[in-house]
Amino acid sequence: MKPIVVAFLMVTALSPAQSKQTFAGAITDSMCAAGDHSRMRMGPTAAECTIACVDAHGATFVLYDGKNVFALSDQKAAEKLAGKKVTITGALNSDTRTIHVDSMTAAK
Repeated sequence: MKPIVVAFLMVTALSPAQSKQTFAGAITDSMCAAGDHSRMRMGPTAAECTIACVDAHGATFVLYDGKNVFALSDQKAAEKLAGKKVTITGALNSDTRTIHVDSMTAAK
């Protein structure tokens, strides 16, 4: 085997197992990850504060499920649902706590 193929196979074998899961929670930002925007006062609603923290302070959109915070691979979809409860389908990289988003919809 060529060295590049062997290296790829080794990296693939060492990667954390990822299977699709469903996650539920609220889209917030990494600065106010628990969804408490009262201290920031960056806008009158959670959605406006979340977007302002991302735009003005370099935060990223995250999912907060009430206990855990997960980074999101799809920041554009998250921006559209900022401040809302959502359901996400995707694979979790447990090392980086990042959900590789397949789909994201507003919760019903």
